[in-house]
Amino acid sequence: MQVSEHNNGVRSWDPLVDLPRLVEVDTAAGALFDEHGLALPEDNPTNELLAADHVLVAVAPHPVGFSIVNKLDDHAHLAELAVHPDYGRRGIGSALLRRSCDWAREQGYASITLTTFVDIPWNAPWYAARGFTELAEDEWGPGLRAQWEAEREAGIMVAPRVVMIRRW
Repeated sequence: MQVSEHNNGVRSWDPLVDLPRLVEVDTAAGALFDEHGLALPEDNPTNELLAADHVLVAVAPHPVGFSIVNKLDDHAHLAELAVHPDYGRRGIGSALLRRSCDWAREQGYASITLTTFVDIPWNAPWYAARGFTELAEDEWGPGLRAQWEAEREAGIMVAPRVVMIRRW
């Protein structure tokens, strides 16, 4: 099933309804990294979801993917984008990314940033194909530096990572 933004396939989340399923989506999506030899620390996105500035959910008909967008420095920041592997390669991630960028523009941000793995196909190469470029370290604000350090301390830096930005 293809998720379309036009048939309400992507919507803002309802924490009371969506939270349990989004934790399942996150766990399943995280398992894909194991298949690429990356042992990431266990992750439960509950606190990050509840503290987010904006969460979008892809439904088909139940939640199968989500994105978390926060303010970081003067940018919107895509903190996470996850799609359940059973629903991969159907345009769901692209729909979530488009809607996340739309939301950021609507909020008055001139760009959106993210951190991601350099060599994982559905990470930096995927974002680059959608208009993201590497953001040089000397352009990072204090919030982005703190985010990078928090990821390092959490044990996420198990492979080369990069900060990327998309400007409009």
